[in-house]
Amino acid sequence: MPRPAIILLSGGLDSATTLAIARAEGFDAYCLSFDYGQRHRHELTAADAVARQLRARDHKTLKLDLRGIGGSALTSDIAVPKDRTESAMSHDIPITYVPARNLIFLSLASAYAETLNATDLFIGVNAVDYSGYPDCRPEFIRSFEQTVNLATKAGAEGARFTVHTPLVSLTKAEIIRRGVALGVDFSLTTSCYDPTPTSLACGHCDSCQLRRRGFEQAGVPDPTRYA
Repeated sequence: MPRPAIILLSGGLDSATTLAIARAEGFDAYCLSFDYGQRHRHELTAADAVARQLRARDHKTLKLDLRGIGGSALTSDIAVPKDRTESAMSHDIPITYVPARNLIFLSLASAYAETLNATDLFIGVNAVDYSGYPDCRPEFIRSFEQTVNLATKAGAEGARFTVHTPLVSLTKAEIIRRGVALGVDFSLTTSCYDPTPTSLACGHCDSCQLRRRGFEQAGVPDPTRYA
């Protein structure tokens, strides 16, 4: 009998590859996405398509209002940085950082897991090609894993939650090659922080640049539809 696992699914190439890995490892995939007021809300359509393509058991989208907090170019009327150098991307925490986003998402994933008697959580964080996000670091994941085992009924009763981060030490090119090997259709995914009204990628934000460079370095044709 396959074990259930919660997979945080954004619709980007990292989370799609993470879902494919969870499926390849034999887990029953219960995907969780968030409509949190992000300017790139088109990613939710991509997440739904990816969940279907990779045969997830279920896919839920929870609605949050992080625009009520703001503080990010993704949830406020703040310009998304464009055409930054690789050095600039890694120098400071960028304005596209959404305050405590992965902490919030993993907490809700843990709550969902308890309702399914699941103890495995998958998240596609990456500490190699990441754009300066503190909630993508291994230190945060280890800390959260300790916290969820203390903060939940399941943990108090002896269950042991595990937060799986299969991409954490991979480059973007390695992630793409892994996804291709597992049959991920990357044309369904989207990464752009500032897409056009018709969901074309801008090609200039940090996320677009990392994605494009990843496909180039992987030697894989980039299926992204750019403006």
